[in-house]
Amino acid sequence: MDTLFSFYSFIFGCLIGSFLNVVILRLPLQKGLVLDRSACPKCGNQLKWYHNIPVLSFVFLRGKCGFCGNRISWRYPLIEVLTGLISFWLFPDYVTAETIGLYFFLFAIACALLVHFFIDLDHQLLLDSINLYLLALILPYVIYNFVWTYWVVGGAIGFGSTLLVTWLFYKIRGQIGLSGGDIKLFGILGLYLGPLGIILNIFMSCMLGAVVGLILIAAGKITKEKPMAFGPAIILVALLS
Repeated sequence: MDTLFSFYSFIFGCLIGSFLNVVILRLPLQKGLVLDRSACPKCGNQLKWYHNIPVLSFVFLRGKCGFCGNRISWRYPLIEVLTGLISFWLFPDYVTAETIGLYFFLFAIACALLVHFFIDLDHQLLLDSINLYLLALILPYVIYNFVWTYWVVGGAIGFGSTLLVTWLFYKIRGQIGLSGGDIKLFGILGLYLGPLGIILNIFMSCMLGAVVGLILIAAGKITKEKPMAFGPAIILVALLS
């Protein structure tokens, strides 16, 4: 029975991943997330329900629009499968009311981080709406677990230390180092990870960002003067944490 539930958790994750694709595409453009039906960006035809079956529709349509043949981005099924795998990964080995509650809590956080990841890649933005959603999830958890002083210190370190470094960098170089979205995300993650966890997150994400940046510069994809999205590095480390 637990194995069957784990399989269902993957299917559930793929379905949620399909909705996350909509959020990633529309939220930065301030478009409706629920009432507006999906349409092909090239021909404008509204998609049928069978065009929106996670992963399977992409395979059966061979990665093309069912109306005009416009190629569909590989990222749509990738996000669906990735969300399914995260759901499967987080699903508990033993199903109880407590473990299922923890699963939904962690899965909701992971989904928000995935949305953050791809929006930051596309637009170099960590939206306040997603940060507020994360705060609404994590703050009740912090309060409920009573050891709130520990997590408040973590939040203060996450927000305060990165804000201080960004301010010093601006004073010295006259440039903005971290965006406000990055700083807020560090603060919110600090509430959940605690002082040691957020210090490790800051260190590891800076290391990861530096390595990726050097690789992209060496490959000629970016220059030293061009800003690079730092959110994905923060989020990859946070997902593992």
